[in-house]
Formats: sequence, structure tokens, C-alpha cells
Amino acid sequence: MPGSANLNIMIKAARKTARSLIKDFQEVENLQVSMKGAGDFVSRADLRAEEILKEELMTARPTYGWLAEEGGEEAGKDPTRRWIVDPLDGTTNFLHGLPHWAISIALEHKGEVVAGVIYDAAKDELFWAEKGEGAWLNDSKRLRVSNRNRMIESIFATGLPFGGRSDLPATLKDMARLLPATAGVRRFGAASLDMAYVAAGRYEGFWERRLKSWDIAAGIIIVKEAGGFVQPLNPEGDILEDGDVICSNEPIFDQFSKVIRNT
Repeated sequence: MPGSANLNIMIKAARKTARSLIKDFQEVENLQVSMKGAGDFVSRADLRAEEILKEELMTARPTYGWLAEEGGEEAGKDPTRRWIVDPLDGTTNFLHGLPHWAISIALEHKGEVVAGVIYDAAKDELFWAEKGEGAWLNDSKRLRVSNRNRMIESIFATGLPFGGRSDLPATLKDMARLLPATAGVRRFGAASLDMAYVAAGRYEGFWERRLKSWDIAAGIIIVKEAGGFVQPLNPEGDILEDGDVICSNEPIFDQFSKVIRNT
């Protein structure tokens, strides 16, 4: 598999972590689960996965910074580079025995994501990209966004707010505007894989509000390197800071963004 030393470190870490998660997924009914918040769960599987990722990534690159879902943020001796990690995106799917969840690892350099890995271990699909080197699936399949250019032939993905979140009304309004103009909207419950699927041409586009940087960092570069457009929902905003994102292929982007932004 081609790629830089950093990319190969990321892929090795993702695959090692996947072995632990697959074992837990096969015994999911036995996991000790605690409620972290409304509709948002944390299990021993999350914590163990993050420990493995941190050990692998920080042993290989001990000067880099660290940002992860469970362990928070740590500054590195090298202020220009940072790992952004979600050890288990799609935790609720995982805990319900649904085989749609992923490990997401991104490398940020001087505020820009320059490499990303999203590993769907249950399906053994590894999506990865480096700046300027394209986006790929597993060892050798080049990823390209869809070439569909008609909204009515296109399908889109999003997340639906749960547990009484305040952004539910805005999302329902989005859906009311978008659904009549499209072939459908999917809600699969793992933002990293939604973005990977846009890169793979399986969806024409994706949007969601109030995500965390670790949900979308790897997806940003994978979509871009597959030829897609990625922007903050607010054109003046910052995707990683705000967590509001919209992405699609080039032919659909203007139509899609106007509907979602209601402009």
C-alpha cells in the first residue's frame, strides 16, 4: 500500500484497534455501558479502543498533539501537528448490534487536515487519503465522488438530532426542503462513514450540524481528495470549530447547498 510513514502508522493503528472492537462487537450484550448523556453512550469498548490508538500513534509520534472523543485534548511539543481521533464513531449502532461504525483518525498540520483514515471494521472497508495523493479504498481502489448532476436522481445523508437537541427544528426544515427534490435521504448514524460514502460515490452529498471535529476531520480530506466539495454550513464559519458541514460532488453542490442553506 502506498503512502507516507504517517499514513502507514495511522492504518496500522486503525487495524489494531479494529481487532479489539470486533471482539467486543461480537459480545456486545455483555458490555458494561454507562450513560454519558441523552442518546450518547460510552462503553468499555470506546475507552479500550482509544487507549490502543493513543499508544500506537503517540509511541510512533510522541511530539504530536492529541484530540480525541473520550480523552480530550493534549498539547504536543510539536505545536504544528495533531492527531484527531474518534475511536468508535457510531457507538449507538455498535451497542445495538448494528454493523455500521468506524474508527476515524486524522492528522492535522498547521490547522489543515493532511491525512485521514476511516476504517469500517465490520465490513473491512478502509477509506484513506493524503493531501495531493488522492483518496482510496483498501489497497488499490481509487475513490471518486459521484458524477450525478440531477438532484432528483441523487441521495443524501445526514444525522437526526436525538434526545431533545435544540437543532432538531432546523434539521426538520432542511428535510422538508430537500426531500421533494431528491431520490431520498439516509440516516445511518456514523458521520465519518457518511463522508466516506460521499467520497466513494455512494451518496451525492451529506450535511449535519453540531458535530465534533473528530467526527469529520478524516472525512474532510477523503472527500476533497476524491474530488468533492466540503464547506462549513455557514460560509463564514470553520468546519472543525463549529462542527457544521456540507459536502457533495461538484455538479450537485450549488443546488444542494442552496437548499440546505435556504438561500
